[in-house]
Amino acid sequence: MAANTGFSYRRSQNHTLLLRAVILREWRLVCTHKIYWVGMILAPLFSLVFLLTLMSKGLPTLLPLAVVDLDQTYTSRELIRNLDAFEQTQVVMHASSFADARAAMQRGDVYGIIVLPERFTAMATAGRQPIITYYTNNNYMMGGSLLFRDLKTISEMASASVGLKVGLARGEDNEQIMGKVLPIQVDAHVMGNPWLNYSIYLNNLIIPGILQLLIMQLTVYSIGVEIKKRTSREWLGCAGGSIYTALLGKLIVHTAIYMLVGTCCLSVLYGWADFPLQSGWGPMLLALLLLILAAQSLGILFISLLPILRLGLSLASLFGMLAFSIAGFSFPVTDMYASLQALTNLFPLRHYFLIYADQALNGYPMWYSRYAYLGLILLIFLPMLNIRNLRSELLLVKYIK
Repeated sequence: MAANTGFSYRRSQNHTLLLRAVILREWRLVCTHKIYWVGMILAPLFSLVFLLTLMSKGLPTLLPLAVVDLDQTYTSRELIRNLDAFEQTQVVMHASSFADARAAMQRGDVYGIIVLPERFTAMATAGRQPIITYYTNNNYMMGGSLLFRDLKTISEMASASVGLKVGLARGEDNEQIMGKVLPIQVDAHVMGNPWLNYSIYLNNLIIPGILQLLIMQLTVYSIGVEIKKRTSREWLGCAGGSIYTALLGKLIVHTAIYMLVGTCCLSVLYGWADFPLQSGWGPMLLALLLLILAAQSLGILFISLLPILRLGLSLASLFGMLAFSIAGFSFPVTDMYASLQALTNLFPLRHYFLIYADQALNGYPMWYSRYAYLGLILLIFLPMLNIRNLRSELLLVKYIK
């Protein structure tokens, strides 16, 4: 019994020494190759600063609008002033005809046009339902959508204003008038992001998405370059021939750096930028760690399937870019085809998005997000499907240029 215990201890001690040797070897590689510094540290932090600066106001403001006022009355001018007072809208052109305004929109000078018809005030007062026409250029998706919202709001305000004036002229009191103008009042509650801040909506997923993309690419690179430069046998030899020790030692270094950089990004988002964090730091730090590990695992799988550096990088890049479209924060997963809905489970960013929505935005208990956490954990074990092939490729050192 004592002999067996001593053997197990020596084997454990040897494994620790081998793992330490691989970690030190990988640390030297990371410190002496600029590509790791750029991909692990500079690129994520640059993306963080760039995107937060780009969307520092939360929403675009002062979107250019053209007005065609064919009525030229006090009411129409008051309507235009109210529209110009909106934060997202700026009236930059008073056109004499729709043709002039349309030409400005085609040039890209304005994102929207509102047309007030002739005798607009007189027709509205007489109850003849004049038509306010507005156009938005949805080539600029966000700008066109925001202008459409403001134009719709101002048209409803115009209807209420005219109704109020007509009612007062008839001797009705305000309560009677508003009961006719607005028979139903809406009490709206916007959950998660009541400020409609696009920076909260986008940056909390784009920045982890960029990090996921870089992790997959650099994981593929760190293994593929061993094959390309014919150092894979040295790497495996340093690990005592164990592919698991070799991968663990290499990725421990990467994971520590990614976790440090990722935590810095989350600190800026939830601390300096003051984005919502209803559940506290624990759930999101765990989600970040699992996202990193899952992305690394996919990188290992890609290079094991295509053990040629350029092909492995191409597959990682394609997969990483698809994640932004299929994760569900830009287009609802429930509206995708059933096959695509199933495919979303292979993307770590999809599970991270679900955790972010449940934990950071809504503050649900962690148990509520158990399936998303489990999805990330299962992705970590995905390389096991092809790990033997990777070891064979590392030993063969057969690189095709």
